[in-house]
Amino acid sequence: MPAVRNNQPPSSKHGEYKKPRKRSVSGAILTFAIVVIATVFLMSVFLRISDISVVGNEHYTDEEIIKAIDIEQGDNLFFFDRFAAISRVFAKLPYVEEVSVSRQLPDKVVITVQECKALAYIAVGDENWTIDHSCKVLGKATDNELGDLIRVEGIDPGTLLIGEKLTTADGDDTAVTFLSDVLYQVQNRDLTGHIKNMDFSDLIGTKLYYDTRFTIMIGGKSEVNHKFAMLESVLEQLKEGDVGVINVSDGTSAHFIPQ
Repeated sequence: MPAVRNNQPPSSKHGEYKKPRKRSVSGAILTFAIVVIATVFLMSVFLRISDISVVGNEHYTDEEIIKAIDIEQGDNLFFFDRFAAISRVFAKLPYVEEVSVSRQLPDKVVITVQECKALAYIAVGDENWTIDHSCKVLGKATDNELGDLIRVEGIDPGTLLIGEKLTTADGDDTAVTFLSDVLYQVQNRDLTGHIKNMDFSDLIGTKLYYDTRFTIMIGGKSEVNHKFAMLESVLEQLKEGDVGVINVSDGTSAHFIPQ
């Protein structure tokens, strides 16, 4: 007698057949999708920017900063791209050195700015162009600015691009790097109000001019930090009426030659 096959699915241990739970799985996926869509919808509706504040800016107005970031009240806080916004600021506002954008729930954006400061200028024909301590080109100097800036001589600039680092006509960045090191020391050691001129026409015989009292012989590009430390030490020992030459060019000792 031929065997009879049983085509019925096996019964459970309780004797009942249970169908696969396809509906419950698909239902969970559908529920999850609905929750996600609802969450995104609620965030897009309720997280609208209603307050924008700017702190740390001096050269630019709040409105200029906000416009450069391309943000306005009513924009969605959830979808706001901070990294793209920061890139736009650097491209449009050369005086901005650092910027951060923070979101404060429920509806506020705070823009924190640190600006570059014009420290020196270079004459190019009849125009004077300002640079900061890192030799970033900031723009044309106004007549009112010149009295507070250091005049840099002896460097032949190349094409000047606002927001970009200073270059030289021959493409050699040695002088620019040296100048940047010196400007940093001047700013960091609070000598900005005293150094009036810098002469980089001889890169192994660089000179700085302190008020109308001292010619400072810096020499070459090595040991710049140490040379300025020695310079500060000499300045602390000199008297109010002293005039002459301060020589720190060899990087190992400082000499004052009165005149």
